[in-house]
Amino acid sequence: MGLFDKFQGMAAARSELEALRIDPFGVEIERIISPTEGIIHGRHTILAGTNNYLGLTFNPECIAAAHRALDAEGTGTTGSRMANGSYSGHRRLEEELAAFYGMRDAIVFSTGYQANLGMLAALTGPNDVVLLDADCHASIYDGCRLSGAEVIRFRHNNAADLAKRMRRLGARAADTLILVEGIYSMLGDCAPLKEIVDVKREFGGYLLVDEAHSLGVLGERGRGLVEELGVLADADFIVGTFSKSLGGAGGFCVSDLPALDLVRYSSRPYIFTASPSPATIASTRQALHILADGRELRARLRENFERLHAGLTAMGYTLGASPSPVIAVVFGETITTLKFWHDLLQRGVYVNLMLPPATPNGVSLIRCSVSAAHTPEQIDAVCAAFADLRAVT
Repeated sequence: MGLFDKFQGMAAARSELEALRIDPFGVEIERIISPTEGIIHGRHTILAGTNNYLGLTFNPECIAAAHRALDAEGTGTTGSRMANGSYSGHRRLEEELAAFYGMRDAIVFSTGYQANLGMLAALTGPNDVVLLDADCHASIYDGCRLSGAEVIRFRHNNAADLAKRMRRLGARAADTLILVEGIYSMLGDCAPLKEIVDVKREFGGYLLVDEAHSLGVLGERGRGLVEELGVLADADFIVGTFSKSLGGAGGFCVSDLPALDLVRYSSRPYIFTASPSPATIASTRQALHILADGRELRARLRENFERLHAGLTAMGYTLGASPSPVIAVVFGETITTLKFWHDLLQRGVYVNLMLPPATPNGVSLIRCSVSAAHTPEQIDAVCAAFADLRAVT
């Protein structure tokens, strides 16, 4: 077998897209105008697929903080946290994240992907068991694969199925790591976290919640689904990212367990990756402060996603979940979904195209992510584009 033979299926799929003259994976935003607007293919476009939930990418205070750090500390650290890449800002951010959650400590990673990869590969090994929701993100699956742990999937959002599998583990359940997400990134549905916590209380184990899409969105202070449902104290590890509500790049884990600090000395993705740039750390620290006090932003975000969800529902579209900032329109056939995505872009609306095998149950999705920075008029314009396509299909 040749080195590149494994890519033949992918090459055939790309050829099919080229025949349709649709390239959903090479979209270039030629110019960014604001958190919700850009120029794509020379056309003014509403950005409704960015995960910029609080719209903080253009926040003046965050930009000013980044400028100050850039002037004072330069463009990058040029090293890992274990070598020369730990600056004072990295540690201050960890302390602020821990205080935000009321936890003992935090670890900052270079990306959200690496936060899951680094935590799971360090926490679990070949003699351990991981129980994860079947719809967990690829970074969680990859972290489990890197760890070598025994991986058992339970049915999506099914606490009864989790309990059944914990029961089968017997005494091993007490040291099992349970992995779920707050808001799931594909369909926008939330984990039944109270029921999952009940299972953990009955059988033991440790609970890791990935709040990537719920940080800044849910809870009085924006601490995610764990805060929204009052189970913050039951989460042994909370993982999150800076690349969504915080408007930057990076990731973290917070925990009340003293052993968290030992992860620094055993997590290869943490040890061998250059640390985030000073400007990124500075803007993230400022964004975290805004997020914690961001009740008005969260209220505006809720108004926007409920407005879009209601509009699409009224048109008869099948949506993946109840209202959340992630609104997925469910389609069947892939080519139809591709053309629909392309036609939305032609109408000045950029959203995400999600296709099997990345999607749950083999469905094709048009995925919108709503921002607090969207105006009601922009939400209505997105609805109008969907309505226009509903009329012609």
